[in-house]
Amino acid sequence: MKKLYLTIASVALSALASAALAAPFAYVPNEESGTISVIDTSTDQVVKEIKAGDKPRGMAASKDGKKLYVSDQPHNSLVVIDLEKLEPIGSIFLGESPEGVGISPDGKWVVAAVEVSNSIAFINTETDKKEFLVKVRGENPEHAVFSPDGKWVFSSAEEAHQIDVIDVEQRKQVNQIEVGKRPRGIGFTPDGKTAYAASEFVSTVYAIDVVKQQVKAVIPGGQFSNGVMVHPDGSRVYISNGKDGSVSVIDTSTNKIVATIAVGKRPWNMAITPDGGKLYVANGRSDSVSVIDTATNTKIKDIPVGKRPWGVVIR
Repeated sequence: MKKLYLTIASVALSALASAALAAPFAYVPNEESGTISVIDTSTDQVVKEIKAGDKPRGMAASKDGKKLYVSDQPHNSLVVIDLEKLEPIGSIFLGESPEGVGISPDGKWVVAAVEVSNSIAFINTETDKKEFLVKVRGENPEHAVFSPDGKWVFSSAEEAHQIDVIDVEQRKQVNQIEVGKRPRGIGFTPDGKTAYAASEFVSTVYAIDVVKQQVKAVIPGGQFSNGVMVHPDGSRVYISNGKDGSVSVIDTSTNKIVATIAVGKRPWNMAITPDGGKLYVANGRSDSVSVIDTATNTKIKDIPVGKRPWGVVIR
């Protein structure tokens, strides 16, 4: 009988472990807390807090889901976190004041925007070493985002009115696309044909033809348009509006706003579940993450996290 109980218990534990592995987790860097809040998206509860330097901001997860790369501004580095152990395992020096982080579609490169040197650092994920820097024209670069084919990196900067375009193979900036003052978030449609960029100081979103590398539509946004997240099916784009405390929903077939959703104070960067069902929005001044049901365009929950959440990554 004892053996039977042990067998039943083992099966139950195995089932729980499989369920846990199947559920996507959302990772939220908290600038003032120096931590990452781990949210189980199946329950929308924080299940873990991870120490990650002193001021974590930009993040990217490795393609195999084993590591998380987090920029740490005070230490001018990229903290590497083991997602199985949920603890830091190393750091990579980047340069002064790193911010946004992205990863290439093939998982080979992690890129980080380094503000003081006005450059984008490229880190090889096989060695976890910085291989080269690409200088950009925008001052204080904030985001660096790969196109779906991995050919381009689009970069935004706080002191700029353009999106800087890096040719990854050539390892240099090859173009710039004029937008409004202080471009922030950038997102590509899954087919790679269009990129959306939000310019904060003019509260405007720009739809960019990626092949022609020029603006094809100008969309009035909410006050202080900031973060950008594209739905996995490419049908909608979500824009966080910092001053309005809202998220705008853009229909990509018309480039018109079709819904506006109230969230917390100073919404910033966002992430969406792989199935596109839920959007997670970091509210920098509310110390929370808002969860939006994308089918109904309604907020379904606010999740308390650490102080000054900067963004969200879902893996």
